Amino acid sequence: MKKPAVRIALVTVLAVLMGLASACSSSSPTTATYANQTVTAQVVSISGVQFTLSVGGQGGGPGGAPTDMPSGGANGQRPAMPSGQGSAGNQGGQGGTPPSGQGAPPSGAPADGSGPSGNGSAPGGSGSAPAGSQGGPGGSQATTTLVVTIASSTPVTDSNQTAAVSDIKVGDTVTVVFDASGKVASVAIGVASGGPGGGSGTGSNGTAATTLVSGTYTGASYTSSSADENAARVEAGSQVTLSDATVTKTGDTTSTDNSDFYGQNAGILVLGTMTDTGSTITTNAAGANGILVNGSGNATLTGTTINTSSNNSGGIDATGGGAITATNLNVTTQGGSSAAIRSDRGGGTIKVTGGTFTTGGVGSPVIYSTADISADSAALTSNASEAVVIEGMNSVTLTNSTVSGDMTSSAGGSNENLHSVMIYQSMSGDSTTGQGKFSMTGGTLTSKNGDVFYVTNTSAVITLSGVDIVNEGGGSLFTISGNDSSRNWGTSGSNGGTCEVDASAQTLAGNIVVDSISSLNLTTTDSNFTGTINPDAAAGTVNVTMIGSTWTLTGDAHITSFSGDTSQIVANGHHVYVGNTTLI
Repeated sequence: MKKPAVRIALVTVLAVLMGLASACSSSSPTTATYANQTVTAQVVSISGVQFTLSVGGQGGGPGGAPTDMPSGGANGQRPAMPSGQGSAGNQGGQGGTPPSGQGAPPSGAPADGSGPSGNGSAPGGSGSAPAGSQGGPGGSQATTTLVVTIASSTPVTDSNQTAAVSDIKVGDTVTVVFDASGKVASVAIGVASGGPGGGSGTGSNGTAATTLVSGTYTGASYTSSSADENAARVEAGSQVTLSDATVTKTGDTTSTDNSDFYGQNAGILVLGTMTDTGSTITTNAAGANGILVNGSGNATLTGTTINTSSNNSGGIDATGGGAITATNLNVTTQGGSSAAIRSDRGGGTIKVTGGTFTTGGVGSPVIYSTADISADSAALTSNASEAVVIEGMNSVTLTNSTVSGDMTSSAGGSNENLHSVMIYQSMSGDSTTGQGKFSMTGGTLTSKNGDVFYVTNTSAVITLSGVDIVNEGGGSLFTISGNDSSRNWGTSGSNGGTCEVDASAQTLAGNIVVDSISSLNLTTTDSNFTGTINPDAAAGTVNVTMIGSTWTLTGDAHITSFSGDTSQIVANGHHVYVGNTTLI
């Protein structure tokens, strides 16, 4: 009599196993799931126009608490960077009813009547990311396999250069932007994602109060008061010419990561191509950047005015390979972690000519670079933060510009270094590890507090020519050193800096400090240096090369090697020690 019971039990077990198999096999989402979202993934296989992508499967960054950035912002956030608090299921836009009048054509819309489309929300009114979206630092993600169709006409970029679908190869990391219907709108190849140990992930652009289709718009007004919503958006593939627009954004973001990386909640999000002249963008909401350009997006801005008031709200921002060309802008930010000129994960290029850029918040350098950023003849002022921060293998190039930094406090605590220009590696995964580059020709660099230059946990090249350096803060001219790693900037004891300084037709004044785990190669050409190097004792490796230059000592100097004419060293009663040998 027991055999039937056994058979029933076996049948039950088989049914359960079949149910589990069925559930597993149905877990792969369709592309419609990703409508209005940006996905960073790895290409697993290619068959014609069908691309199989692996999304997720790794943690969002290294284990432990999220890292802070230079000055830290309000609530300990990093300047002009995300808080790192993303979690699965909190990546999407805000559902709900759009504002009244949403989607109505603005005044000055194209003559054919094809004004802005509707709210741009994902199907079902929700911009939320699917399961398996980007996790927080140290977290984990479920691996999702996604098959997408990438037509030959789809816009593709590689390192911000125009590319073709045929350039996408198996193993590539790609950032894919989906339109409102879930179709692939653009692809960027080789965009950095995740962190050390972090892989592909999913983010959300949120929704849009107004989506601008290709055309010319003059004197229009765009407004959003909803969370996670852009006041205006230019979708991938659209080409928009905007002039004298008024853009107003309120309503906080629910995900700082999505705002920083993908443009959720920005005043204007550009995924396509936009040219703007004379518009005014005002945001007063957390995570509300003025204009953010993501992926294959490209924006050309002339005479645009941007004002942001809250935290994590930069002025102009390029992420995921976006490109911005800005001429004679007037940009002011007031919140913490709100750089006036900024980039974030995936980087891009920003080229600034003229204009005035001012920040007022703690942790808000006027330039924060995880990209290639240049400024010519611009006025760049940080009133409560360092002036310029370069993270990882990225660059800032300044020409004939006026730069000022006043870093008066930091979320890093009393041991945090104060400075005006910092080159470092945060280990957050927001930038590729490598040599950071700062170049300045002409103009004025004013340091109102702390050291002028600070290099830690990375290698750097600093090139100076004809710059008027004003050290009002009285700190060191250069500090090349490790840090206590309390903010996860490397491991204490092995997180020093490696720096090359090339000065040409340059006046340098101040002390240079290189600690025992750091190194400096200093080359001066037709320049004058008044100061000393490691006055207390020998420490790190310091190689000095003087070509047609003079060095006036203000104290004893301890270096590793010297190349040049010792008669051009003015001792003033002090000595230069090369190792254990007295040079002069």
